Amino acid sequence: FWRAGTGAMTLKSVLLRQLRPGGGASACSPAQHSRRRRSWVWNQFFVLEEFTGNDPLYVGKLHSDVDKGDGQVRYVLTGEGAASIFSIDESTGDIHATRRLDREQQAYYTLRAQARNRDTNRLVEPESQFIIKVQDVNDNEPKFLDGPYTARVAERSPVGTSVVTVVATDADDPTYGNSARLMYSILQGQPYFSVEPKTGVVRTALPDLDREVRDSHLLVVQAKDMIGQIGGLSGSTSVTVILTDVNDNPPHFPRRSYQFSVRESELVSTVVAKIRAVDPDEGPNAELDYRILDGDGLGIFSITTDSHTQEGLITLHKVPNLDFETKSSYMLRVEASNLYVDARFLSSGPFSDVATVRLLVQNVDEPPVFHSSVSWMMVSEAAAVGTEVGSVLARDPDATNSPIRYSIDRQSNLERYFHIDSGTGVITTAQPLDRETVAVHNITVVATERLDPSLTGKAVVLISVTDVNDNPPSLAIDYDTFVCENSEPGQIVQTLSAVDRDEPEEGQHFLFSLSEAGQNLSFTLRDNKDNTASILTRPGGFLQRDQLLHLLPVVISDSSRPPLSSTNTLSITVCTCDAAGEPRSCRQGAPLLLLVSLQSAVTAAVLTCILTLLGVVVVTAAIRRRRRDPLTVVAERCVQENIVCYDDEGGGEEDTEAFDMLALRHLNTTGQSHQTQARTLTSTSEPTSEGNWLFLPFIRERLQQADLDSAAPPFDSLQTYAFEGSGSSAASLSSLNSLDSFNSQECQQNYDLLKEWGPRFRKLADLYGHREGGGWLWTVRTSTS
Repeated sequence: FWRAGTGAMTLKSVLLRQLRPGGGASACSPAQHSRRRRSWVWNQFFVLEEFTGNDPLYVGKLHSDVDKGDGQVRYVLTGEGAASIFSIDESTGDIHATRRLDREQQAYYTLRAQARNRDTNRLVEPESQFIIKVQDVNDNEPKFLDGPYTARVAERSPVGTSVVTVVATDADDPTYGNSARLMYSILQGQPYFSVEPKTGVVRTALPDLDREVRDSHLLVVQAKDMIGQIGGLSGSTSVTVILTDVNDNPPHFPRRSYQFSVRESELVSTVVAKIRAVDPDEGPNAELDYRILDGDGLGIFSITTDSHTQEGLITLHKVPNLDFETKSSYMLRVEASNLYVDARFLSSGPFSDVATVRLLVQNVDEPPVFHSSVSWMMVSEAAAVGTEVGSVLARDPDATNSPIRYSIDRQSNLERYFHIDSGTGVITTAQPLDRETVAVHNITVVATERLDPSLTGKAVVLISVTDVNDNPPSLAIDYDTFVCENSEPGQIVQTLSAVDRDEPEEGQHFLFSLSEAGQNLSFTLRDNKDNTASILTRPGGFLQRDQLLHLLPVVISDSSRPPLSSTNTLSITVCTCDAAGEPRSCRQGAPLLLLVSLQSAVTAAVLTCILTLLGVVVVTAAIRRRRRDPLTVVAERCVQENIVCYDDEGGGEEDTEAFDMLALRHLNTTGQSHQTQARTLTSTSEPTSEGNWLFLPFIRERLQQADLDSAAPPFDSLQTYAFEGSGSSAASLSSLNSLDSFNSQECQQNYDLLKEWGPRFRKLADLYGHREGGGWLWTVRTSTS
């Protein structure tokens, strides 16, 4: 028996026969077929984890009976951790652990041991397998893998109510010693909660946990190994316990009585007051219901619950509204109670509270009030202007009792059919009425306080116009009646009906007859006594060639008192009919068609003439314009001058009489003819005013210079503007002074310096340098090329 470390190894060894080379026994050996016994039997080796020494840790020793101590046996170790973790002395078989072991990483190692002949390296013992088990030490503290915890429990739960179960784990070996045997305890949270030592179940420890006092608790739970003994390792976690609400508190009003002010002008359904009872519970447990128990305001006010704020909303409920003059205050007893009650807590008292609410009505200056907001009146359509229809009455509800002024809203009485007395409210007709035009008048009467015109009240007055017999009956439609030439006597040609715009109370009853002045020998009328009449043929027959159209005067009268009647003419056309009585040829309306055709032809002729005239005018205008602006050959153009003289303001471009464009057509005229024509034109267009002779020498001189100047552009137009601004109330706007202002001090200037400025200012120097007769001449020369 061999001891090795904390374990033991037993080895039983016997002598082995000589083996042949190659590992087999000799063939002539008598023990060839005998079974070979094992020479060693292994048990487990044990080694402590977490060894902290400096030298290798001795694990055990391997030894074989074959080993005589002469050094011929060599021990070899293979398997898990061989050479890296475990080492063996080849000669002695001592096994050491060269590294620090951790059971939580690997709990055991499987190795194989061999004993070999040192010289031949042959096995002297069969290979054997053994295990080195790492023995646990308490090197791991408990851990709460699911922590920290959050749990909920209802307030006022019984003692021992389970809240949550905490679980800790220990990585040490639970099968060896007490390293993994845990014990739970509570470090923080007493005396409200406790924990079971072995299971970790957290339970309530007090019966009256009140959420309204404290709504959450923070617990610290510890788990310790070694069954909680001294020296054991421990770990802890936190548990947050939230107390959920139960309806254990009744609502209560902070005050026993409340007082509010209400304006008497408040409308129905207006919230006039808000009260609120306090309930420390939350959620559905704090939902309240308000109701009015009694008081003189019961029926006038109502109360509802605001679902968001849990307030009691007192609203005005009764119609009409409040009236300070009638009652100035009201008293109510209001109860607030929980909607949902927990029967477990009813023994503590009722879950309701009562408060008194006093409502003071405030007086306001109210508008006038009519005795009736809608009034019905009747008036005959035959009523004369100024007839009284009825009256309305309004009053000031305030104590001041201000006088009332009545009027009719213009928007409801646009045609001004009615008038109202501003002081008495009597309504009279202002225009004749016609029931057939407007049967019911809807007017709005306005009552205004005389002391405060901003306060007004309104009422609707419906005036029904009653009927009188003022419309005679007439035929219902325009009848298109015909009769066949071969009609039999007594045949009904047409059935007539009538209408009447009047509406008598007893209904319409019409009487039909033929006018005595227009008795017809071919037709007769029969009153059917049902507001209809039939037209029948008389003996004698009908021929188109004798009479194409028959006009039958029909008298229709009503049954009112006095009766009204009208004479209506019924046109009956004689037609040629087939055997079935259907008309084949009726020439009714032939003259009318002829007239229409004639009118259409005349209209077409007139339109044709108008269009023709318009075309002629357009063509003529185009021809004249073409003649006025003829096309000229550029090569044949000659120099022409057109001198236009203006001696009054306002001519300008509109004065075209001075332009004679016909001169451009005479392209072959000589320069002398040009001068003659220019002089003639100048003399022709010369103004008749007395002062214009002053400009003639200057114009002739300029014209001669232009004619003799071969370098001047062709078709010069010389326009003269004199007396600019004459006759204008605004006077002249030009920098050139007129003749009237020539002798003024402003015009006494020297313009000789313009000649020194070069050829560009030559014309301006000439213009300002020629003064004759006290007038200035403004000459403008423009080129048309």
